[in-house]
Amino acid sequence: MYAALCSIGAYVPSKILTNADLEVMVDTTDEWIFKRTGIKERHIAASDETTSDMGMKAAEIAMQRSGLEKSQIDLIICATISPDYFCMPSTATIIATKLGLEKVTAFDISAACTGFVYALSIAKAFIESGMKKNVLIIGAEKLSAITDYTDRGTCILFGDGAGAAIISASDDKTKGIIDIHTGSDGSFADLLMTPNGGSGSAHDELDREAASCFMKMKGNETFKVAVRTLTNDVIEILKENNLPSSDIKHFVPHQANYRIIKAVGDALNLNDEQVVLTVEKYGNTSGASIPMAINDIYESGRLQEGDLMLLDAFGGGLTWGSAIVPFAGKSRII
Repeated sequence: MYAALCSIGAYVPSKILTNADLEVMVDTTDEWIFKRTGIKERHIAASDETTSDMGMKAAEIAMQRSGLEKSQIDLIICATISPDYFCMPSTATIIATKLGLEKVTAFDISAACTGFVYALSIAKAFIESGMKKNVLIIGAEKLSAITDYTDRGTCILFGDGAGAAIISASDDKTKGIIDIHTGSDGSFADLLMTPNGGSGSAHDELDREAASCFMKMKGNETFKVAVRTLTNDVIEILKENNLPSSDIKHFVPHQANYRIIKAVGDALNLNDEQVVLTVEKYGNTSGASIPMAINDIYESGRLQEGDLMLLDAFGGGLTWGSAIVPFAGKSRII
């Protein structure tokens, strides 16, 4: 039994926050933001729009494209660092209810920007073990809810959105996910984190330090570790699977920063046509970033059945992950 990525979907809110908008909010300029990050705009959810709302909409599209009935979905995994509720209930269970799915196994994972790759690895394990047949994985983020819009170092980076994929059992090895690498190193936790709000914060300090529930990042240090880690990880996964970079049709990196993506792409000798870029119009959407990017190339007609994708992500934790994934399409589901 093989785990095949058979459909993709995404959703972004209608409101757009441009660099020009940010110029009147913090001490920055469009030129400075674009030069350092490659970002021009990001989408922002409405005040009454939740992470589960966005995840549900992306999931509906992925499910429709898969050709599956709702009753055939037997597991939902949501990767998010901006859940509807702190700790519980999980956003995945809320999405399941909004989709009209009853009694389905559903849970969240927290791996920051690497969340979708982690979810993909879990779905692969469930399917290849025979425990599940059709897994809905979702990366959904309302990062605007945990962004400090007085902090120039972070507010220019993050946006909202969701992406979803159906991973299904297949008896065709050529359609199955080839390999997934994941890793973490908590010694770098302070590079990118939300310092307060968990059990590490005393209750009497929460009101005084409420602003510390926003994301904090040490940008320069994070950049250096990200480039080194991502480059080493993708080189390793290609080497272990005896694949030259020329065999990769689409390199789909986490859309954090154009300079990071460019550095990793250059290290792999990838040409511009191989590298998928959406950071300019969505910014960094954390766990939603990779499925949103896959959806972009699908909807533009660039992603075809059989195309080989190399996914690569790095996020708070620190966490990282890479995956070699053919796009199966719905014709090979069993």
